[in-house]
Amino acid sequence: MVLKWVGPLALLAALVIGDQIRINRPGHKYRLSVEVETPDGIKSASGVLAVHPDRGYSRGGHTRTAGDAVYVDLGGGKNLVALLAHLDKAIDLDDINYVALRAYGAARGDRVSFSAMNSQTGVVPMTGKLIPVLMTFADPADPGSARAVLPEESEAALGQGYRLHGLTAEVVPNGYWPLDFGGRLGEPVTRAIKARLPWLRGDSAPAAAALRAAGLPGVETIDAGAAFARK
Repeated sequence: MVLKWVGPLALLAALVIGDQIRINRPGHKYRLSVEVETPDGIKSASGVLAVHPDRGYSRGGHTRTAGDAVYVDLGGGKNLVALLAHLDKAIDLDDINYVALRAYGAARGDRVSFSAMNSQTGVVPMTGKLIPVLMTFADPADPGSARAVLPEESEAALGQGYRLHGLTAEVVPNGYWPLDFGGRLGEPVTRAIKARLPWLRGDSAPAAAALRAAGLPGVETIDAGAAFARK
């Protein structure tokens, strides 16, 4: 009697698991890399971000990004952080969801669809409005020591001999949610910013203080912590 339900229950379980994979699997992942010229040569850091489209049945959500801001240790107590935010008239937290797509489109000279992102190859530059908000901390332990860094005037903020060399995006293997084994089986999302900026482990008040210290507008209207890290 029980055995006759084994097949249907196994099928139902497979359908549920498959649907959860469909809903939760990222649309694509990409590596955001930042390079800075220093008196000791190029210093760089990178992080893998996952972009999730809204695949839920309610269609009440929106595209979101999971990952961390990229922290570049420049040596000598200097640093540069590329946030998960852009700046228009105020801080924008949505553009990071589409920055890799737009970077590939700009590099190809044609529009790249969201569904085609996983088939993109190569490293492409992020320039102009694609560059996220950049920030430096005189003391990484003090969010109030933050200062905004303009890409075209980076030496003024970072010091003589320190200049932004460039930012790039590179699509990486997506993997099979919830398993990321590395390499072709899926690059795991990078989680490193809280080790560099430990005040991010609490509420978003210190993150908001950092954004205000950097003189960025619109802090009151956003989740400031999302400029540094997103689940």
